[in-house]
Amino acid sequence: MCGLCGEITFDGASASTTALEAMAAELAPRGPDGDGILRRGRIGLGHRRLKIIDLSDHAQQPMTDPKLGLDIVFNGCIYNYKELRAELEAKGYDFFSHGDTEVILKAHHAWGEDAPKKFHGMFAYAVYERDSGRLFLARDRFGIKPLYYSDLPGRLRFASTLPAVVAGGGVDTSIDLGALNTYMSFHAVVPPPRTILNGVRKLPPATVRRYEPDGRFADTMYWHLDFSRSVEEEERSFEAWTDRVHEALTLAVERRMVADVPVGVLLSGGVDSSLIVGLLANMGQKGLKTFSIGFEEAKGEKGDEFTYSDMIAEHFGTDHRKIFVPSSELMDALPRTIAAQSEPMVSYDNVGFFLLSREVAKHVKVVQSGQGADEVFAGYHWYPKLEGSNQPIEDYAEAFFDRDHEKMSRHLEARWHGADEARKVVSDHFALPGATDPVDKALRLDTQIMLADDPVKRVDNMTMAWGLEARVPFLDHELVELAARIPARHKLADGGKGVLKAVARRVVPKEVIDRPKGYFPVPALKYLDGPYLEMARDALTSQKARERGLFRGDYLNAMFDDPAAFITPLRGSELWQCALLELWMQAHDL
Repeated sequence: MCGLCGEITFDGASASTTALEAMAAELAPRGPDGDGILRRGRIGLGHRRLKIIDLSDHAQQPMTDPKLGLDIVFNGCIYNYKELRAELEAKGYDFFSHGDTEVILKAHHAWGEDAPKKFHGMFAYAVYERDSGRLFLARDRFGIKPLYYSDLPGRLRFASTLPAVVAGGGVDTSIDLGALNTYMSFHAVVPPPRTILNGVRKLPPATVRRYEPDGRFADTMYWHLDFSRSVEEEERSFEAWTDRVHEALTLAVERRMVADVPVGVLLSGGVDSSLIVGLLANMGQKGLKTFSIGFEEAKGEKGDEFTYSDMIAEHFGTDHRKIFVPSSELMDALPRTIAAQSEPMVSYDNVGFFLLSREVAKHVKVVQSGQGADEVFAGYHWYPKLEGSNQPIEDYAEAFFDRDHEKMSRHLEARWHGADEARKVVSDHFALPGATDPVDKALRLDTQIMLADDPVKRVDNMTMAWGLEARVPFLDHELVELAARIPARHKLADGGKGVLKAVARRVVPKEVIDRPKGYFPVPALKYLDGPYLEMARDALTSQKARERGLFRGDYLNAMFDDPAAFITPLRGSELWQCALLELWMQAHDL
């Protein structure tokens, strides 16, 4: 829920009201139900509210507690806020609202930088201590909720989106060379703290940052995902693991129904979203609202999975809505979809989530979604290739990278050649302690790096563009910790996601499970031709693109002549990847 922003100065100057207003205005779609700005000397906080929990004005933000001397802005949801409130009340804290924002504020006072360890949920927040002059920024374990910032002379600005930070003014918007390298190789993923812009950074997941009044700061990473396991866990039976995952996932789904408004489900027809629906139905949920989307086929590739989503909706008696998007509407929506991205994201299904969210937001304010299951339970095709690998870094890069470093040098102009940052990200992460199996190394990298800056960011950006909150039960941290301890052989069983599929067999029709793995299909963007090809060509040959000078002309001309010949190992379009970066820059007047 919501969008936050703020500015704090370290040189005695006052926070800029103009910058706060500009940032808050940029965040308006994330919070259509209310807004507020607090400016007090060197600190300024802004907020846009989406009312989900405690719909009264008592929970409006920025929230101030004069008694404790604390100010807060918060984006997200703390699912165990009622339990934490009871614990804090037992400590003597009084509450003036009934929501989760005030619980975070009191929890910070009670437990300081350890407070996030107690939260079950998704969150990004800023707490200012008036007595100490310290500012604290925090982000949830998986980076489900975003938090961007910019270090400017004598001051710090931060916000829920990158464009909001830029809107405050004075930000260096030149392209970061290292970020460009990972964007081009690591499937458009730019790991934190980098973004594609030199002047904007993002707080890493599972991190609390403390700023002193003079601008010095220190980071604390409060959570680590450990893939080591005991002998008993190594020998535990497949059935026993299935029982444990079934129980943990049920709790994760139940937790994410906490709201003072109805909660729906984005139902793709795949195993993951179907399982969420089935578990909710088994809990006794009646009249559950479910939503699916489809597109026109292109070059013989089907653009929807309605067969399976219809099956699940009928089986569990949901209140189901199908949304079919003709190609003409897809084309019209692309510019707005790209503008809604905090960072350039190349996946085709951005526009699918954007249009789906537009329709869903007409009916509910909160939905559960199946993102994260493939990264947590080993559903992607590259995990089996890593089983027993003697060269896991090379095998991972071959399966996942869009292009290797040598190939990139033939695609980018010489001044954009640099170190192999993408390979370094993988190498450094694989070398960390706590995961010895090559499959576990890849799962940990994908869960902690790729997931936050691809699928999760995509869902947050596209849903919040329409004031819709998406919750992801497969990223319940207790469930993920459990999954990490499952031996890779069990997760790779049954063609991948073995344990999760075993849970699904207890809940949903087998026809949804025993079928080829599906994706969110948008065929027109994979096979660029007609108006989509012209959009890409226009962007990459524009005056601004020529001035930026990112891509070699011979490479662009070859792609314009035959886009279908330039498909990445992950079935993406190299041309769309290049065009998307330029289209995103232009959408934000960069």
